[in-house]
Amino acid sequence: MKKTLKSAQIIPIGFAVFIVLGTLFLMLPISTRTSYTTSWIDALFTATTSICVTGLVTVDTYAQWTIFGKIVILILIQVGGLGVVSILTMMLICLNQKITIKERVLIRDSFNLDTIDGLVKFLLKVVKGIAVVEFIGIIFYSFILIPEYGIIRGLSYSIFNSVSAFCNAGMDIMGPNSLENYNSNPLFLVNTMMLIVIGGLGYIVWFDIIDVFKISLKKRRNIKFFLKTLSEHTKLVLVLTIGLIFFGALYIFIMEYNNPNTIGNMNLSDKILNCFFQSITFRTAGFSTFSQKGLTGLSGFMGCILMFIGGSPMGTAGGIKTVTIFVVILSTIDFIRNKKDITIFKRTVNNELVRKSVAIIVFNFFVTIFLAILLCKTNNLDILDGMYETFSATATVGLSRNVTASLNDVGKIIIILSMYLGRVGPISLGLFFITSNYNKNYIKFADGKFLAG
Repeated sequence: MKKTLKSAQIIPIGFAVFIVLGTLFLMLPISTRTSYTTSWIDALFTATTSICVTGLVTVDTYAQWTIFGKIVILILIQVGGLGVVSILTMMLICLNQKITIKERVLIRDSFNLDTIDGLVKFLLKVVKGIAVVEFIGIIFYSFILIPEYGIIRGLSYSIFNSVSAFCNAGMDIMGPNSLENYNSNPLFLVNTMMLIVIGGLGYIVWFDIIDVFKISLKKRRNIKFFLKTLSEHTKLVLVLTIGLIFFGALYIFIMEYNNPNTIGNMNLSDKILNCFFQSITFRTAGFSTFSQKGLTGLSGFMGCILMFIGGSPMGTAGGIKTVTIFVVILSTIDFIRNKKDITIFKRTVNNELVRKSVAIIVFNFFVTIFLAILLCKTNNLDILDGMYETFSATATVGLSRNVTASLNDVGKIIIILSMYLGRVGPISLGLFFITSNYNKNYIKFADGKFLAG
């Protein structure tokens, strides 16, 4: 009997295949500059961080790789941002191949949707939307980078930065200090922040906002109608995203205000700008405008929490997702208040979503802590540095306290595993807990007498 793979198996395998292919391409002599050598572990690490849109690097991206190598990395980032299944489906569409039910189910599962109706149309809208957003990002970057580097280099830097920012990869090819040279350039930082946030909102949120905006214009309605007409998911994502951005910025502003290693020597406007940037990059992007090693311990610890939360569902961001953590927190509050049903915006939250959210949080937390302890033990790291590195990897963020390049081979393998699990773990776990895939429990046992708390 022929055994077929399920979506929960195909998606992780797809990412693994692209990691292997990326590693092989990066090990080619044409990928590395003549004055450098690339080991298999560094090629594997770079391929993994690219396809998993993380951004942690063991070698300098701008110096190690040739134009060919950088193109390979850029392709991997774009594939990782859109998703392996989406890329393969687009290839079939370009070849005029029929999209079967199996492929439609894969698309549904990769985007965590609940229907297979209109999936090809949805995917095409996603691809077009990505192209438009990244193109706008390229234009704004070009205003800064072309005058500074010339047309060819400036445009290539703009393309790479726009794709990397939108896909929340956090990699750049301009120098060794990430975006520190632009920490007082509002246009550069605002453009980067907008790309990161838009990529992290999720495609469902995009299309809901666009559709409701069109309706509001057509009916000539005000902002109140616009906000009221948005779906409950979109409202929740927007509230959580804005709330976390402002919370993170305020926290960094208070904790780092007088820290000369971060924002202490900046003027007030630059401090505010960089605090917002740090708050946004904490949760998924991996770009930095000052050394992460300079952060105080309290800021570093909060960074781990924000990295763990990550962005929103169905976007390019990593982490356990904003809605996931909110549902569990709200469930806890409602339990204390002795409320039977969990409601958000006058809508009841399905119990299966609560169970799925708890499973994702518990799974990710214990895996991340275990890997952090293992990393500290094998590389003799300070616990905060080890946690920061591992939370950054499993949440596919890409921030580091100057640890990545100094890791031994065991440490690099641990982070490679962390990045891979961070990219496919929540997806696979989510698919595993989809109601339609449940095995029915035909046997009902008597209630047991267990105690908690």
